[in-house]
Order: sequence, then C-alpha cells, then structure tokens
Amino acid sequence: MALTRRQKEVLDFIVVFLKEHEFSPSFEEIADGMGLASIATVHKHLTALETKGYLKRSFNQSRALELGPKYYRELRLKRQEAAHNAFAPPSLSTPLLGTIAAGRPIEAFPNQESLSFKDFLGAPDVYALEVRGESMIEDHIMEGDYVLVEKTEQVRDGDIVVALVGGSESTLKRFYHESGGKARLQPANSTMDPIMVPLSDLQIQGRVLAVHRKYR
Repeated sequence: MALTRRQKEVLDFIVVFLKEHEFSPSFEEIADGMGLASIATVHKHLTALETKGYLKRSFNQSRALELGPKYYRELRLKRQEAAHNAFAPPSLSTPLLGTIAAGRPIEAFPNQESLSFKDFLGAPDVYALEVRGESMIEDHIMEGDYVLVEKTEQVRDGDIVVALVGGSESTLKRFYHESGGKARLQPANSTMDPIMVPLSDLQIQGRVLAVHRKYR
C-alpha cells in the first residue's frame, strides 16, 4: 500500500530525527514538529506506517520507534537505481517526429516514435571517419561528412566500403567483384573512373553504416 502525503511527511520527520539524535522521537515531539493537533493523530499515523511495514514499535518502551523492513527495502532500491543512473550511458536516441518533404509539401502528422543510434554508437566494431574529396558525391557523401563504419571484411557487391589498396592507400568506394580475381572500386562521381585492383592487393577495412553531416 502506498503512503499518503501526510504519512510520508511523518516518516521523513522520524528519519531525520533518528539521524540527528540517534534515538527516536516521542509522540509529543512528533506532534510538535509536524504541527499535529493531538497525540491521537500521531498514533493514527504511526499505526498506519507500522501496518504498511515502514515502522516497528515496542509498546513497553519510551522512544521505541524503529524503521521497518519496507523502508530499508525501498531505500536500497533507490540507492541501486541512483548508482545505475550515475554510470548509465547517455541516451542514444532522438524523437522521430515524422517525415519532411524535399519536393512538394506534404501534410505533417504527430509521431511518437524515436530514432535510436545505439546500434551504431558505442559498439566496439564501429568507428567514424571524416570524408575528404568528392568521389562519392552522387551517393550524397560530401567532403566534411562523417561516415560510421563497421569493421568487417565481409561485404557484398554494391556496399560502400573502406578499402586499403596496395597496403598504402585507403579509399571510400562502392565494392564490386569482377572476373579474373579482381575487384572494382566504383566512385559515385561521373567524372571519375573506377579503380580496378587485384583482390590480392585489396584489404576491406569496413562497411559504411551511416553518414553524419554537420551544418555550421
């Protein structure tokens, strides 16, 4: 059973009193401290707190209030939650509010979904690279963009990959298998020629997962 607001205030008063004095308050001290009209009202609140497991009382002793098992259980849960939140990573999601037209206007609708980046960020096999050059502009990857790359050697034809050519030069291109043990690294720029390279001279260092662009 949940505590009422007044029961919670009485319990908080007792907790603070115990911390400050190292013994429990008397009924009179609770009444004075809480501004309660009578000892009977104090007794009513203490009985409710005891019934709900937040207090223990010994009726044959003065100042015989003790905090009950439910109080300590909830205190322990709050501390565990606080410790978890202190070390929890920041949220990797952002509200997804709908779609936006880049052509004709469309009607906007409220949307309660969220877009999560946790599949990309924080993973040990995902890293970021800043793009230099214009070889992928027709795939909307511009100079200054950041690509998120999954570290893998297993890619399929058409994947955008980070490829190390001849052990010395890394490049961002679309990957295609060709006959004769070769690969084609295809730029997304009609003014540039593809790179043909023997598979033996090619090392795939990763596959592009996403593109991030900052507007300054």
